[in-house]
Amino acid sequence: MRAVRFHDRHDIRFDEVAAPGAPGPHEVVVKPSYCGICGSDLHEYLDGPILPTREPHVFTGAKMPQILGHEFGGTVEAVGSAVTNVKVGDRVSIQPQMAPDDEYYGRRKQYHLSPKGGVVGLSYQWGGMSDLAIVNDYNAFLVPDDVTDIQASLVEPAAVAVHAVDRADVKQGDSVLISGYGPIGALCALAAKAAGAGQIFITETNPKRLDMARALFPDAILVNPREQDLPAIVRDNTEEGIGVHSAIECAGVGAALNGCVAVVRRQGTIVQIGLQTHPVSVDLLAWTFRDLIVRGSICYPSDSWPRVMELIAGGKFPVEKIVTDIVPLDDAIERGFKPLLDPAGDQLKILLKI
Repeated sequence: MRAVRFHDRHDIRFDEVAAPGAPGPHEVVVKPSYCGICGSDLHEYLDGPILPTREPHVFTGAKMPQILGHEFGGTVEAVGSAVTNVKVGDRVSIQPQMAPDDEYYGRRKQYHLSPKGGVVGLSYQWGGMSDLAIVNDYNAFLVPDDVTDIQASLVEPAAVAVHAVDRADVKQGDSVLISGYGPIGALCALAAKAAGAGQIFITETNPKRLDMARALFPDAILVNPREQDLPAIVRDNTEEGIGVHSAIECAGVGAALNGCVAVVRRQGTIVQIGLQTHPVSVDLLAWTFRDLIVRGSICYPSDSWPRVMELIAGGKFPVEKIVTDIVPLDDAIERGFKPLLDPAGDQLKILLKI
């Protein structure tokens, strides 16, 4: 069968691989419909291996080359003898995190925090950028009838955004800064709006992406921090100029984190979700004197899927609006990865049609 595999840094290939066999008792064979290319996939290409391993993974046993794809939905092709939550023919969305169920985080369904955890499409034998994939039964969530196949493939990044907004403690009427308008930044803005945020500020240095943000969020205040005075703009547009209630850093750039610190109000909350792959200099004295809350945010609790799909189904979270292109699996590298790796590119979210 066809599969997009990560072989090493700067080495992603379109390969022919053996199809999976019969599922184990608690396993599900899924035929993916759509699979998103995630920023994590791009980080693996540029800086990896980060999650894929050269030696067998401590929990999953997987090793490179790694079939990519952790943002996907599809149709159940086969189920193991002990599977009860889904059946053949069901549409499912994949929650890709997994961990041992006999350790601290696994027992609490916080697979994303487990030091032994694995991820479908990153540190597990199978992934969604392929014709078939095997997942555990607890990885497969039934998709409601009023959630489309495209939306089902976006539940994973949407859950990342919802978790970040939860970590930012966004409340009705709050002002929020979203730093970096990539796919996660766009989803964080949608999630903040769904949570009841009032004034939303969005920063981005790519003019093409600023145009995308303007089209989707006409009421947001958009700022290019390289060309405009972000702190002054936030002061002019918040109550008594004290700054935003919270800021979510999605760019993974040190200057963006410090920009968030500069505009959040005293006792405000900053959430770091962008992957900062290099050390960052920060002014800890400012954090202390301004009594700030600074939080990391990674992934999501593994039981997030029903809540996120309910938000999508209810129309409060139109995740499909961030998709800028859909390309065939065969064109994943040329029309998927390469455009997204272009820092001046005009693509935001690309889905692969399997």
